[in-house]
Amino acid sequence: MKIAVFPGSFDPITVGHVDLVRRAAPLFDKIIVAVGVNSQKKALFPLERRLEWLRRVFVADHNVSVDHFDGLTAQYCERVGARYLLRGLRNASDFDYEKTISQLNHIIGHGLETLFLISRPAYSHISSTIVREIIRGGGDVSPFVPPEIEL
Repeated sequence: MKIAVFPGSFDPITVGHVDLVRRAAPLFDKIIVAVGVNSQKKALFPLERRLEWLRRVFVADHNVSVDHFDGLTAQYCERVGARYLLRGLRNASDFDYEKTISQLNHIIGHGLETLFLISRPAYSHISSTIVREIIRGGGDVSPFVPPEIEL
């Protein structure tokens, strides 16, 4: 079974994340959208709320499940039997960062492969970080988040 993990904070999930998962879904038997819990980062939204949003967004996607984990992504992949990581690239900066992480995950994860999908141009400017800033500033984020997200 080909299992991929799409890790992230999803604080909040964006339309770019959703597009990436749905484009990758035909390539795998199962994709696990996994919220990584990082004790060093202060999330804007609680874990349970982010998980609830993800479950709502992907409820009709038969081969997509939602989970969360602490610790290293490569170790989580080993626990769930995933041999692939799914990552999105918006720009050259993303590529440089993700390339390094993928090489480390390949070593730590004993051959864990990373599949990169390039963001569609319509979504390449969207990041959870920017969406959080718009939320903090009281702006309308509806163009950037799935309709299932109620803020």
